[in-house]
Amino acid sequence: MSEQAPNEARVIPLRPPAARPPATRPGTTRPASERPATAPPATAPGTAPPRAAPKEPLWRDLVGDVLRRERLAQERTLKDVADAARISMPYLSEVERGRKEASSEVLAAAAHALGLGLGDLLSLAQGELVRVTGRRVPGGSRGRTGASYDGLCLAA
Repeated sequence: MSEQAPNEARVIPLRPPAARPPATRPGTTRPASERPATAPPATAPGTAPPRAAPKEPLWRDLVGDVLRRERLAQERTLKDVADAARISMPYLSEVERGRKEASSEVLAAAAHALGLGLGDLLSLAQGELVRVTGRRVPGGSRGRTGASYDGLCLAA
């Protein structure tokens, strides 16, 4: 039989308890070796804190933003576009909010429901990526230096 009282629940922690410094009595002090270390200042006086690199946006967020912007520009409801695309309204809403990573078939259906091709949708999302990150995409037509060509290059 266990030593527990019959009406008490036994609690089993999922994580090991955090190491705590031993308690001291009021009015006593801990030796220096047991005192918690103070955190060093985040930055030296008179200097700016280091800036974190801007976070790359997620592709699903960019595509969702483009879908929502196009739908609102056409003054169409979520239900109208979802019905035309033959996808559920809650799922389209999740895609627009960047919560779901939609398949190419779903993206194509949503784009076609808005009168766009899949290439148009992805091109608009790529333009949004360039705008948000403020960078030029290698191989992109904007800001490219040197000779420009459109065509197939064959090598023997």
